Amino acid sequence: MTHFYGSYRPQDVEFLLKPIPVTMIEDTREKERLIQSGQRHYSEMLTPEKLPSDQYRRLFHEALEKNRERMAKDCLTLARLILRHAGDRPTLVSLARAGTPVGAVLAHLLRKLTGHAIAHYSISIIRDKGIDTNALDTILERGAAPESIVFIDGWVGKGVISDELHRSVSDYNHRRGTNIPPHLYVLADLAGKAFCAATADDYLIPSSILNSTISGLVSRSILNGAIGPEDYHGCVHFTEFAEHDLSVWFVDEIVRAADRLQPDTDQPAPLDQQTLARNSEAFIATEMARYGITDRNLIKPGIGEATRVLLRRLPERLIVRDRTHIAVRHLVALADEKGVPIEERPNLPLNAISIIRSALDA
Repeated sequence: MTHFYGSYRPQDVEFLLKPIPVTMIEDTREKERLIQSGQRHYSEMLTPEKLPSDQYRRLFHEALEKNRERMAKDCLTLARLILRHAGDRPTLVSLARAGTPVGAVLAHLLRKLTGHAIAHYSISIIRDKGIDTNALDTILERGAAPESIVFIDGWVGKGVISDELHRSVSDYNHRRGTNIPPHLYVLADLAGKAFCAATADDYLIPSSILNSTISGLVSRSILNGAIGPEDYHGCVHFTEFAEHDLSVWFVDEIVRAADRLQPDTDQPAPLDQQTLARNSEAFIATEMARYGITDRNLIKPGIGEATRVLLRRLPERLIVRDRTHIAVRHLVALADEKGVPIEERPNLPLNAISIIRSALDA
């Protein structure tokens, strides 16, 4: 089996994904109807990915200028948390695709901190379907100690993927007789569901703004009829976007920013996960009642999740704390571009949430 790096360098990441051709669904409304009616799973379909406009690219670079040092500092914090909990020879396993840029940065930082070779893979996990067990098999077959595996993602919104990770890895351990920790490490945990996080702040992680051009020209993962029982989960490799790719450049930018920071010898303070989880559940329940939502999957809290909705789903509305704040300018631009109503609520505990339109209403 050939090694697949997307547009990254081998030292950044190896994708354990199968590039496949996919017929894109242009009609987002029809895609939502199929997903919400249960006729198709979201992982079976992709909407076409488009390059960002010049205005949107400017917003990305503006966000990077504002939060480059913050992300670098949080990556260093997360690296130290990994060393504390997993030892100095961790095997990094990013959850494709939001985890991939973060994992690539961590791989470089951990090599500098430990002096050891640090493997970094990016694999698929899909809500309701679980983690790619063929990819996990490969990682173990290549010699990784099960207890060394560290799962990486960008952020936690509600905690759906962290719950899926715990369930599916625990099931894998039971069936395979392994002891892989089902622990998720993220930059920002808004729901108190990650094992470790650098922060609980809903801040603008620059890589959350873009799609494949910040993630190795790789789509989100796919699990449809083209994937056989021995295959990795699938993806689309958008080679046509190569001229606009920022994946390697972005990793180097954050690593250089981390190198410029003064060494911090203080141990990262643990987050109050119980309070975070309690507050998150109360917030979600309140918002569902406020908008008459019965399906939790239709509410997406936090900047990262709201961005994903506006980029590839059918948004019903965007709610922001302050529409002039730099952290949500890209969201406001996307909402204006798509004619999505924007609601401003100064007492919102997060910077943004997005509501997906119900496609099942008459």
